[in-house]
Amino acid sequence: MAITGVAMAACLFGLETVPLKHDKPGRIHIKYWEKWSGFEFDAIKKIVDDFNASQDKIFVDLLQTSEIENKAMFAISAGVPPDVAGLYSPNVPHYADERAIIPLDDFCRESGITQGDYIPAYWQLMTYKGKVFALPTTPASTALHYNRGLFREIGLDPNKPPETMEEMDAISDKMTVEKDGHIDRVGFTPSEPGWFNYAWGYYFGGRLWDGVSKITAMDPGNIDAYRWIESFGKRYGGSALTSFKSGLGQFDSPNNGFMDSKVGMEIQGVWMYNFVHTYGPQIDANAAPFPHPKDRPDLANTTYVDADVLCIPRGAAHPKEAWEFIRYVQRQEVMEKLCLLHKKNSPLTKISDHFWQVHANPWIHLFDSLARGKNAKVPARVGIWPEYQQELSASFDQALLLQGTPEQILQDVQDRMQAKLDGYSKRLKQREAEGL
Repeated sequence: MAITGVAMAACLFGLETVPLKHDKPGRIHIKYWEKWSGFEFDAIKKIVDDFNASQDKIFVDLLQTSEIENKAMFAISAGVPPDVAGLYSPNVPHYADERAIIPLDDFCRESGITQGDYIPAYWQLMTYKGKVFALPTTPASTALHYNRGLFREIGLDPNKPPETMEEMDAISDKMTVEKDGHIDRVGFTPSEPGWFNYAWGYYFGGRLWDGVSKITAMDPGNIDAYRWIESFGKRYGGSALTSFKSGLGQFDSPNNGFMDSKVGMEIQGVWMYNFVHTYGPQIDANAAPFPHPKDRPDLANTTYVDADVLCIPRGAAHPKEAWEFIRYVQRQEVMEKLCLLHKKNSPLTKISDHFWQVHANPWIHLFDSLARGKNAKVPARVGIWPEYQQELSASFDQALLLQGTPEQILQDVQDRMQAKLDGYSKRLKQREAEGL
């Protein structure tokens, strides 16, 4: 019995095939792998069902997978790629360098899709080395989330979140509860949730590389950020903070530190409302721009942005049909439906009045405006970003635990990653020279 590409992929990579709907004889089937689960996956399934019902030439077989950044690369190398891969935007540079995804410039040109259709920060995530390699599904930006109930408890105005780092640090000290050398509640710690430990330099004006060939971990803004991280280790104890964090419940549960009122303020993305609404409805939560250093008002409204993206793997059996689905998702009404289901902002520059009127996320205007601002920061667009990210996260722990000065820690990161980047660039140039 012949095994279809979808069935083979499911066997090889442990993917879950979603039951088919609206299928008609004679259609071209395309394989779409998506990483989401839960309500986020249910949302894209509705979009796929809509697409399949909207025409009779193409049918999208949606498959759910985890660790897609690894499994998609394995499948491409094995010659059994999906037609559409729902990757993370930081995957794009490495995938492009490995020629694992194809440029979409010609498709965009033929379809009339241009840079002006997208909020600039999100468009930046779609491009690499002057070419378009992806288009977005749902985007994100980050902000400070804070518990207004705890503000009231310590005698502060719940409608006046901190505007500067110094104000936030002072509020944190007042809100933190320590007993017998253990932390029972923390106002703020940069280690919670710990997902953005590589990005703190952005909030102090730092750069991670020069955009060409030089790693800039020793940028003065990054050093300032690590001094700030170090200050938490000195005030609360790095080991005490680590122990406190290990005692918090998992993110998607009522025992999440923020939901459980054990963390008063934390940096989180636009998705956070979904989890507050589900697991912490008793929390009087709010969101505001993340504070900036007092002496750097130019850094007000700094936000770290990211996006989920759609790419066409090299070797895909049906690239034109894959593009038709990707193009469909970029339609304003389709993108808005998906973002409404995820309760996120849209990556598009144009947004309908309906989108704002029915959006369930009360903080959606904030996240949209932050993403459109001049201080919207994206992950370093470099092929070694996964390794760089890991190095920065490890160096964050060193700074918090006072295992060296910020200068020493970041110099080590810069030296290691510059050597890594030099070797990576040399390999790419050699491959290009050999015509591979």
